[in-house]
Amino acid sequence: MSYSPTDYAPYDFANRRHIGPSPAEMEEMLAVLGADSLDALIDQVVPAGIRQREALDFGAALSEQEALRALRTMSKKNIVKTSMIGQGYHGTITPPVIARNIFENPAWYTAYTPYQPEISQGRLEALLNYQTMIADLTGLEIANASLLDEATAAAEAMALAQRAGKSKATTFFVDHHCHPQTIDVIRTRAEPLGWDVLVGDPFTDLVPADVFGAIFQYPGTHGHVHDFTDIIESLHAAKALAVVAADPLALCLLKAPGEMGADIAIGNTQRFGVPLGAGGPHAAYMACRDAYKRSMPGRIVGVSIDARGNRAYRLSLQTREQHIRREKATSNVCTAQALLAVMASMYAVFHGPAGLRAIAQRVHLKAVRVADALTAAGYNVVPETFFDTITVEVGAPREAILRAAVEAGINLRRVGDTQIGITLDEAIWPEDIIRLIAVFGGTDGGEASTYHLHDALIRTSEYLTHPTFHHNRAEAEMTRYMRRLADRDLALDRAMIPLGSCTMKLNATAEMMPVSWPEFSNIHPFAPADQRQGYKELIDDLSDKLCQITGYDAISMQPNSGAQGEYAGLLTIRAYHAANGDNRDICLIPVNAHGTNPASAQMVGMKVVVVKCTERGDIDVEDFRAKAQAAGDKLAACMITYPSTHGVFEDTVREVCEITHTHGGQVYLDGANMNAMVGLSRPGKIGADVSHLNLHKTFCIPHGGGGPGMGPIGVRSHLAPFLPGHTDEGSAGAVSAATYGSPSLLPISWAYCAMMGGDGLTQATKVAILSANYIAKRLEGAFGVLYRGKSGHVAHECIIDTRPLKDSAGVSVDDIAKRLVDSGFHAPTMSWPVAGTLMIEPTESEPKAELDRFIAAMLSIRAEATAIEDGTLDRENNPLSNAPHTMEDLVGEWDRPYSREAACFPAGAFRVDKYWAPVNRVDNAWGDRNLVCSCPPLEDYLDAAE
Repeated sequence: MSYSPTDYAPYDFANRRHIGPSPAEMEEMLAVLGADSLDALIDQVVPAGIRQREALDFGAALSEQEALRALRTMSKKNIVKTSMIGQGYHGTITPPVIARNIFENPAWYTAYTPYQPEISQGRLEALLNYQTMIADLTGLEIANASLLDEATAAAEAMALAQRAGKSKATTFFVDHHCHPQTIDVIRTRAEPLGWDVLVGDPFTDLVPADVFGAIFQYPGTHGHVHDFTDIIESLHAAKALAVVAADPLALCLLKAPGEMGADIAIGNTQRFGVPLGAGGPHAAYMACRDAYKRSMPGRIVGVSIDARGNRAYRLSLQTREQHIRREKATSNVCTAQALLAVMASMYAVFHGPAGLRAIAQRVHLKAVRVADALTAAGYNVVPETFFDTITVEVGAPREAILRAAVEAGINLRRVGDTQIGITLDEAIWPEDIIRLIAVFGGTDGGEASTYHLHDALIRTSEYLTHPTFHHNRAEAEMTRYMRRLADRDLALDRAMIPLGSCTMKLNATAEMMPVSWPEFSNIHPFAPADQRQGYKELIDDLSDKLCQITGYDAISMQPNSGAQGEYAGLLTIRAYHAANGDNRDICLIPVNAHGTNPASAQMVGMKVVVVKCTERGDIDVEDFRAKAQAAGDKLAACMITYPSTHGVFEDTVREVCEITHTHGGQVYLDGANMNAMVGLSRPGKIGADVSHLNLHKTFCIPHGGGGPGMGPIGVRSHLAPFLPGHTDEGSAGAVSAATYGSPSLLPISWAYCAMMGGDGLTQATKVAILSANYIAKRLEGAFGVLYRGKSGHVAHECIIDTRPLKDSAGVSVDDIAKRLVDSGFHAPTMSWPVAGTLMIEPTESEPKAELDRFIAAMLSIRAEATAIEDGTLDRENNPLSNAPHTMEDLVGEWDRPYSREAACFPAGAFRVDKYWAPVNRVDNAWGDRNLVCSCPPLEDYLDAAE
């Protein structure tokens, strides 16, 4: 058979990568809905009053090769030099076995947050390894499964110290040797909450009775290494808490923070094999004393057992205080950095404790070698005691030395007026050191052998003693270990993940490739601007595209999660009001808004007023109007989600915006559901003033098993002067450690926009809406759809009401979620935003066959519930209550009143390529009673199963 060129039209290439249903399949789906065309369906679903009439115009969609070529051209404008800048960011060597099998492996990077533990055992084990690593290195009892970056982790630690400590003070002390970006973010977070920040020398300026907590950098940003034991004792005597920001590699050689009496330790695990990436993504950590575990933000992995008594992991102590404490919360953490935490944990598994210590020793001795040579050359080198960083007094010739270093291929750090900072790392070669010393006019004395550390600071305690960190030295075994863990999980590379609000769509291979390129991955975030021109071009162009998509005038790329985008957007609104001399602090939030909204409003010092919803799930406009009127000149903002969290395009969105503006407030429109708007409606043109965009949802950055994410904010022109940024860049304050958050992820979103083109992005939105309505229609009669728009349609997601089955058959939403695992599916979003329901979002990426497989599984579940209702299946002992079923259920005695085949091969399940959950249903109650959040001794597992 021969083909003509028209068989491969550019439109098909541009769209079929991301758009699952074929044109013929779309016709079949439209026929089920009774719609004449896709455009006719969209006209029914999306209110005419918010539709954009002009098409997105990015030029023609690029092929994969064209997009990669364009990105390669941009990347070459980044100049990769040997970075000795330090400031919390270091060169590192990613073991190729980890780069290939974790970082570049869709089995790891396309997974979702492990809220369904039975299908997340692999990444949960990897994250438990991470927690164990952090707890061991810091000498503290418990650690979480990562935070966004070191600076935000420090701000979270400040908030933890305030709510968990006993001091009545309102001041937080910050060591002047903390990294500048950390001080910036702490100040940003403290001011709206009414806390004062005092930056100074902890040995001369700290008065423990005057503070609720203090943070110390260890080692300091300029190299100083101090023992803070005595200072911490004085803080405890004053009922204040102590935080230590510690470099985990240094802790392989230095006394642990817990041994100094620290209550909390935070830091960044970037140098454990995670590339610089111009600032991210990198997994920050937090560890604390056991007494504070229920106040610690973020996710904590714990050990439990399954229904058979076998060991099983799960998320435990899920404080998620943004949902629990809402408008009283001091943290809105939602996204973590799971993928990067997994990489860091595997780096520790790969090297083991002896290997990590050897790396730390080599790094320290490199610094000693440089310090000794420069001292011999007549320079004043400080401090005397250091780990990897020294500061050199050079006087007036500083700029000439810095230029000479750049010409020699080395970036150094400006310190003060006449000093230069030098930080060594594992990626620096001997020839780099020789060139560096020559730049200063010194003579290399060769490898050093003597520590520049006080004996009292040398670590003597053990760490990473668990067998996990003592196996897997051979690459074959390491590869198999990572493969075994990946095989335990259900990720997007295996099946549809129909999670409402989370938009689990295709992360195309071509979009992912540039993230690994050295020109993007090996750039220091504080390298000279002329070495980051490729990033500038990329960010500028992506910002222009996002402005066109959203209708906003300016974009800030700094927030590196969706919740942080909310926070940054509200800070921008707050700064705008302050600049106008207005003291506005009331924020209206409807019940159908996104879950982190109240916490974000509280964190910027706003008072939350909740607005009712109608029975149809829409904002109650009259209640909104009354509460806006009551707020009067105190109204700062409203926070709405559009389409609503209930999965509906509300006709009244413009009216809500107008009411807010009439009373002087600003409109924050949550961008979590932007996948239903791209190309069809622009938030900035329907009345919104600011939105965050989940690039890890709508714009194809993968979820990574719970992170990374990016949450840039778009604003209208009047808010642009108040966007977040570092104070040394002339901005009011930073929300993230790096200027552009996690910039190494941005090539993914740029490539997505470029390869789809404006028409392709618009078509993707239309198909996402088609797919959601197709599922809602096919499930009609078996399940109720809780909310619909006036036309009877849903937006890009639908809420299926499973609550009636609880009364009629004893079938819970949990039972349905676990039974879907037997069919090879991740469950939809459970019990949010309505308890006892499932929120389904298929996205545009899924082909009709996968949608039909999911529908078959759901209809089969309904049939099983019907069998329970009519007595054919036992109410207590049935496939739903016992799900998920594992391979163990195929062997041994079988005493259940249904067949093994019915148990293990329900509708939708593949026969040959079936996914098998590695554990039966996890016992959460057992895990709560027997809390273990680090790798326990192997004999404990045996005891637990008895």
